[in-house]
Amino acid sequence: MSKALLTDFYELTMMQGYYLERHNSQVIFDMFYRTNPFSGGYAIFAGLEDLLNKIVDLSFDESDIKYLESLKKFDMRFLDYLRSYKFEGDIYAVEEGTPVFPGEPLIRIETNLIDAQLIESLLLNTVNFQTLIATKASRMKIATKGNGQIMEFGLRRAQGEDGALSASRASFIGGAKSTSNTLAGKVFNIPVSGTMAHSWIMSYESEVEAFRKFAEIYPDNSIFLIDTYDTLGSGIDAAIIVGKEMKRKGRPIGVRIDSGDLSYLTKAIRKKLDENGLEDAKICVSNDLTEEVILTLVNDQAPIDSWGIGTNLVTGGNQAALNGVYKLAAIETEDGLRPCMKVSNSFEKTTNPGRKQVYRFFDSQHSPLGDLIALESEEIREGEDYVFYHPFSREDQFLMRKEDYSTIEPLLVKKIDKGKRTEKERSLTEIQSFSERYLGELHRSYKRQINPHIYKVSLSERLRELKTELIFETREKEDKMKRH
Repeated sequence: MSKALLTDFYELTMMQGYYLERHNSQVIFDMFYRTNPFSGGYAIFAGLEDLLNKIVDLSFDESDIKYLESLKKFDMRFLDYLRSYKFEGDIYAVEEGTPVFPGEPLIRIETNLIDAQLIESLLLNTVNFQTLIATKASRMKIATKGNGQIMEFGLRRAQGEDGALSASRASFIGGAKSTSNTLAGKVFNIPVSGTMAHSWIMSYESEVEAFRKFAEIYPDNSIFLIDTYDTLGSGIDAAIIVGKEMKRKGRPIGVRIDSGDLSYLTKAIRKKLDENGLEDAKICVSNDLTEEVILTLVNDQAPIDSWGIGTNLVTGGNQAALNGVYKLAAIETEDGLRPCMKVSNSFEKTTNPGRKQVYRFFDSQHSPLGDLIALESEEIREGEDYVFYHPFSREDQFLMRKEDYSTIEPLLVKKIDKGKRTEKERSLTEIQSFSERYLGELHRSYKRQINPHIYKVSLSERLRELKTELIFETREKEDKMKRH
């Protein structure tokens, strides 16, 4: 199915206006988000490779054109233009899987107005959701403190099939090691996993028979669901009987619990398994797990080997969306590139103008220290002192001295050049490994579940001066209009 119509209707009407008026200037747009999700200290940038593929393949097929024509809103000249439409611009972006922070451009679009309008909704839809879910998965993985793997079990609770696929992809980037979504396994090459249904057990005369038949078919994946009737009674007893039979064949087993007091039950079950010589048996838990529940269980030393997480992972749980936005930062005029910005009565909603780059400062252990948003034309070099200006406050600032950091790296890298990919697509496994390594270098104070330290994202002196100048110009124009 063509993705060209996956856009808000007003984007198309604006595109037609630009086309008919021959008002299709070159522009720069930034995508960024305003606050960290889940009251956390960071986000994991996700959805980029997915987005880039959608953009380079973007085109209107004949059924799209006929549908738009049927709406009686579009001129045939514009519809003819859409028939041969291809994205022609440049895209710069932070590497997918990078820990990112509020206010900094994650994607920079340099193209014409028509291109920029068409991809806005697609971009925000893709990146906002996947970044939200990747961040959620990351928080859940951190909550385990290395105690067991996360399995994403969210297909039946996700928002439709596309939401399920996107959630599986993003969850893997954030740290999940497998998915129950078989289609996601095929499309994204994610390992697939699963145990058994309560209905399997209920369809047999006894739990022992159900477990024994399952083990005969799947001797390498004998994970028994033991809470169908009585977890600490018939459930674990049947698992132990079949577990001993499997042990004599050199095959380990596992048990899964999907209800009840997981701390109490897992400790009691671990004791029973060990007492019966099944020390190698693994314990998997599920049942509406959140990062808070996981952290509580880990701190309570519950003996859990894997975590099956569904609803609260693939839906975002207590936060429905990332507040990512897409704003015009510059437009080409007869006098050259003119920086522009949205000015708001809320200073934190006043955007940053111009063509910008984001520079990340690292210590000698490659741990991120802070990010500096600067104009692309500025020379940011290692071995210099830099003043970091607070993005929302006119007073707050601090000095990043050359002895306080080791290296500086620009974050925005060209990903699309004149409508074509500039590099080979990275695999999801590569993105996950990159993200895990990068997040591991971030100081633990930014990764606290509660009251995390605030990571510094600041403006360069030149960008701050440009922003202040444009604010004053805007206010003067407003005052002049009021007087007239």
